[in-house]
Amino acid sequence: MRPAVTVLQLDTHFPRVPGDVGCPATYIDAVEILRVPQATVGRIVSDRPDLIDIAPFADAIRRAKGDVIVTSCGFLSFWQLQLAALTGRPFISSALLALDRLAVVHDPANILIVTFDPDRLTATHLGKYPEFDRSIVGLPPDSHLRGVIEGDLPQLDIGRAKAEFVTLAKRHLTSAHKHIVLECTNLPPYKTGLKEIGTWPVTDILTEIERHRPGTIAPEFATLGPAA
Repeated sequence: MRPAVTVLQLDTHFPRVPGDVGCPATYIDAVEILRVPQATVGRIVSDRPDLIDIAPFADAIRRAKGDVIVTSCGFLSFWQLQLAALTGRPFISSALLALDRLAVVHDPANILIVTFDPDRLTATHLGKYPEFDRSIVGLPPDSHLRGVIEGDLPQLDIGRAKAEFVTLAKRHLTSAHKHIVLECTNLPPYKTGLKEIGTWPVTDILTEIERHRPGTIAPEFATLGPAA
């Protein structure tokens, strides 16, 4: 049976916990994980996405068996059109693709975009919506989760990562915000922590998968907050 989703995963080994796009427990149906060789965090998380070698991703797309194909890093949004053209199936490079519908009803001040590294996620990654670069915030350099990802470390303290994520959200969310976009595919495991501080609709790589293939994501990770 064909897998529900193929994940083009960066060449990393840090823990993929439930809720992470690269964790099989995130899904109801079978998932195919294709690790893309040489696609390290340092090479893909870049403020110059035009310099990324996408040939290994193109090769992985050609081998992918899933109904939906996604990447494990939203920094590949720059290459959405080129990579999507290689397959007739839905291809999702990033939750940032949701700006196509969110920008119709929201201004940059109404959306909080949470990324891994706010210094390297730029207007270049936002395609037709460069003005939303003012909406971007990210994990502090000394945060636990960022350290695990950057260092490709084998141990992850889920409780600490969640607490730091909630603290980050508290620091940046204001009464003007109407929607949260989690660009980083490693953040959805912690989004339930947002319930401690308020109610916002949340868009992430998992909700985008669910839009294309309903019933794919485990219910606890599929949605959060009012309808997007």
